[in-house]
Amino acid sequence: QVQLVESGGGLVQAGGSLRLSCAASVRTVRTFSIYAMGWFRQAPGKEREFVARISRSGGSTGYADSVKGRFTISRDNAKNTVYLQMNSLKPEDTAIYYCAAHPSVVVPEPERVEYWGQGTQVTVSS
Repeated sequence: QVQLVESGGGLVQAGGSLRLSCAASVRTVRTFSIYAMGWFRQAPGKEREFVARISRSGGSTGYADSVKGRFTISRDNAKNTVYLQMNSLKPEDTAIYYCAAHPSVVVPEPERVEYWGQGTQVTVSS
């Protein structure tokens, strides 16, 4: 079992930056490094959508086209933490951001993700 706790959300002006963190508590003999990690977001009235993903070792990453070149995902397996650095934020980035963990090579589509955090609100003003 994995518990995920996000932090770092808030209110920022367009063009600004935020860094989200997701701390994982692993409560079985499994280690954090066996979990692929990802970030998803959900805006009001919209479905949860993929933002970024990172492999178990951190050697492979992937991004949604809408955030490519602006967001960077990283992980520190020694600290059981994954990060999302968000630069050049736009009002359309406003959403609740969720951390996801799945015991596989990459995080799957939202319906199949095994563990979710509670989410952190990001609001970008114009």
